Amino acid sequence: MALDFSTLPLAFQFTSPGPILVKLGPLSIRWYGLLIATAVLIGVILSQELAKRRNVNPELLGDLFFWLLIGAIPGARLYYVFFEWSKYAPTPGKIFAIWEGGIAIHGAILGGVLAALIFAKIKQVSFWQLADLVAPSLILGQAIGRWGNFFNSEAFGDPTNLPWKLYIPPDHRPLEYASFDYFHPTFLYESLWDLAVFALLITLFFRSLSGKPRLKVGTLFLVYWPAYSLGRLWIEGFRTDSLMLGPLRMAQVVSSLGILFGLVGLAWLYLLKRPLPDVVPTPKGDGERG
Repeated sequence: MALDFSTLPLAFQFTSPGPILVKLGPLSIRWYGLLIATAVLIGVILSQELAKRRNVNPELLGDLFFWLLIGAIPGARLYYVFFEWSKYAPTPGKIFAIWEGGIAIHGAILGGVLAALIFAKIKQVSFWQLADLVAPSLILGQAIGRWGNFFNSEAFGDPTNLPWKLYIPPDHRPLEYASFDYFHPTFLYESLWDLAVFALLITLFFRSLSGKPRLKVGTLFLVYWPAYSLGRLWIEGFRTDSLMLGPLRMAQVVSSLGILFGLVGLAWLYLLKRPLPDVVPTPKGDGERG
């Protein structure tokens, strides 16, 4: 017998209040921008606190975040525009309208990693040490930022009648789903998954301070990849607006590569017992942090 959830209270149904938080004359403050700014601020504070615990200069992390923004924001936008070029080709000026949505987290990560590598080389510090300190902030920022999709009524899943269904306005629905009102809130699924990964990383970090277990440099960032990517891999299957390369959902392709990258890196550290290649020489006996 099929279950009918349509009679459950409307309180279980998500409905976006719209993308604009407040409008002051010609100036509009959007939820998406506020959430991204909040995620960055929390990320800086958290990373600096973690740096203090590992006896790393916290000001170094403040400087790093400036570089991460320079790499991540253009990376996120260019990645998205590349796979949605047919949408932007008629109006190239829209490429710069990032406040309207249309960014990809994988593009942001790739751009951020490139910026972090350059920063680490200039400052002559370990890239992997920096990556470990940023990883918890990164996944927490993703959990916060996903709610921007909710306010923009984007990045939702297939039609559903589940209690936690998400109402999507008609002008935001794909043509093939024009007759449906409610969809899977994939933003919520990923946000909750990201929070669980954050709890895992922050637990590993603080347990490592007491040596239970004693983690090698690079471990947290390597754990981030399969932990996050496993969730993204199955959640992306619900999406109606995936970035595609032919028949392939790019997020699933990159997530699969991310899982492989993380597992190979962990095997390199713990099975082969070798330090990770870095932008600065690894001192003998290094590779662990309490």
